[in-house]
Amino acid sequence: MKSARDLLIALAQRYSFGDVGALVPEVLGPGEVTDAVASVCEFGQRLLTLDAEDFADENDARSVPGDLRRRARACHMPQTPREQPRGALESLRPSYALLLEVIEIRWRRRDLSAMISAVHIASEYLPLLAFEPALGHAGDPVRWPEGLRAPGSRFGSIGDRDCDHTRSEQSAVERSLRVALEPGQGWRAYFDRQHSQVAGALATCVARCRTPCTAMDWVPDPDDLALRARVALAFADTPLVRLRHAAPVGHGFGVPSPEEVLDAWQRSRSALDKNDVGHRATEEDGFALPGLPALFSAVAASPVRPATLLADVSAHLVKLLEER
Repeated sequence: MKSARDLLIALAQRYSFGDVGALVPEVLGPGEVTDAVASVCEFGQRLLTLDAEDFADENDARSVPGDLRRRARACHMPQTPREQPRGALESLRPSYALLLEVIEIRWRRRDLSAMISAVHIASEYLPLLAFEPALGHAGDPVRWPEGLRAPGSRFGSIGDRDCDHTRSEQSAVERSLRVALEPGQGWRAYFDRQHSQVAGALATCVARCRTPCTAMDWVPDPDDLALRARVALAFADTPLVRLRHAAPVGHGFGVPSPEEVLDAWQRSRSALDKNDVGHRATEEDGFALPGLPALFSAVAASPVRPATLLADVSAHLVKLLEER
């Protein structure tokens, strides 16, 4: 018969941080170790649920090693225009590495609804991953290139019928050009509601615009960026991502089965395999969704591999429980 502590360790190894945090006071009783375990569990749960607003919260992370906190801060979304460091606005590659780790963990745990939600988040911001090499950052509105406002640019021109952006995209883009001057509340509201639309709008500019303006004349290699942005837009329209929006037949609460997920991914890979970038999705690399890390790497024009951040949090948590 396993002890209660053994069960906590098993839960920690399954990344069940919320359960461990809730149960540890009953198992270990009050004390410094319980407080430390609860702190690490809170930190791990924020990462697992992709609560990027709070990745840099130091108040509940005193028992978390500095290296883990530093790696989490690289995925943090700044909460004010001037917050430093810039975290996920500096580079999205650490965030996509964490997304891949979360996707794989959710697959192993068969938390498929949460897994598809993570895939959906990845699809929304994938165009910014494509733009990062050209921008030199990950779509930070504080550092938009002046070329977006060049003479003849329609970027952010609300109601311009020659612009291929939707009305909501035009509104989001226009706000992105001035949000750096807004207070923290306005800045956070923009990221909650409009930043993902700006990501898609940027991709439309280089990959799908039927009447190009001067907004993208600053791009150093437009053909390369257009290809990667086109694949990013195509990924958002794949059967895998569409699982987020439609309940599969036979599942009353809209949770797909593992077989449905794998079938949707296989059809997605076939749909993406139209060019050298999309072809990377067909790689067999042992990942839960084979080829997804290779696809993200190709869109980013830089290696993006699954992180080990959650695995390292789990290992630290197990060490705390074993030392008690």
